[in-house]
Amino acid sequence: MNNRDLPRLSDWHIRSKDPHYIHYYFLINDIREALEKHASGDFLDLGCGNKPYETIYNPLTKKQVGCDAVQSDRNKVDVVCLATDLKFSNNSFDSILCTQVLEHVYDHHTMMKEVYRVLKPGGFIMLTVPFVWELHEEPHDYFRFTPHALKALFEEAGLSVDYIKPNGGKWAAIYQMRTNMLYHSFATRKTFFNKLKKIFFMELRFTQLRNHFAIWLDKKYRNEILTLNYIIVAHKPD
Repeated sequence: MNNRDLPRLSDWHIRSKDPHYIHYYFLINDIREALEKHASGDFLDLGCGNKPYETIYNPLTKKQVGCDAVQSDRNKVDVVCLATDLKFSNNSFDSILCTQVLEHVYDHHTMMKEVYRVLKPGGFIMLTVPFVWELHEEPHDYFRFTPHALKALFEEAGLSVDYIKPNGGKWAAIYQMRTNMLYHSFATRKTFFNKLKKIFFMELRFTQLRNHFAIWLDKKYRNEILTLNYIIVAHKPD
């Protein structure tokens, strides 16, 4: 993991002084909203990692399975498999959650065909992808998707798109990337002049206040031409 990578989530409760708080604030709220509306029955957490959202979806679903390409550091993965070769029977799941995975799958067309295959008719897929973010988890960071590309990809796989929503707007993206620049480029290095260190670390002390201001500004002057992430919710037709 390099200093541009987001740490693997183990819990969806993020403190407001976290340098990635703006990113998580909008992303997690939209994931929770989608889960509360569409999670049900037999549930697959695709690319589950440490299952940070299980406390949300467990009470809403009957049976939960988490799969990922490798075992997580907390041994949360139930089935180790690739997203392009899911080890499940046809029509296995009533609902699927897949967060921040698609951009790391080079053959994403095959992945979406697999999602369609294992989803029951009438079942829902809830998926998120980054739009504005630095390179991360290299060299397996392949794509950034527009909402138009997501819609085309899902429909090509046979899924019917219910909605695509940006997780925050322009101001959230600008302020989060500004924090990333300061945090990753300055706070983690030890070779800068002491004066520069002092200036930038003083700036970082106000991260919590700036996070709250950015969220307020983004909500008041919403502009969705730029966003940190997208969530797409779709279903398999009956």
